[in-house]
Amino acid sequence: MAKWGKSSVAKAKPKQSAQPAHAPTQPVPEGIFTRRRVATVIAGLLAVQLFYTVIFGKNGVVSYIRKQRESEVLAQQINRLQQENAQLKEETTRLQQDPNAIEHQAREQLHYTRPGEVIYALPASPTSQAAPKK
Repeated sequence: MAKWGKSSVAKAKPKQSAQPAHAPTQPVPEGIFTRRRVATVIAGLLAVQLFYTVIFGKNGVVSYIRKQRESEVLAQQINRLQQENAQLKEETTRLQQDPNAIEHQAREQLHYTRPGEVIYALPASPTSQAAPKK
């Protein structure tokens, strides 16, 4: 039998509060130049520099947009020159094969006439009349 006065049940000892595992063992310095702040500033400066390079760099977005506009202008110029080239080839073919086209060009550009024709040259009309002076 059990003795009076002592119990066989062990008394629970109160648990001591343990510090969390992530808590630093040394106090955190509160100066301006902590490692975390320096690293954050360096990362921020690198991000700003990267952003600037991507936007304004040699091959950045601004340069890309400028080159794209230049490409559109050059494509329009190429299209215009191809049309002009096709017209000139057509005119060349016509001049090589059609005697009437040769005669037409000689009359227009060189002012040639057939025997017995008279050409009347009219003065060019003034585009703006001069205002009378007072």
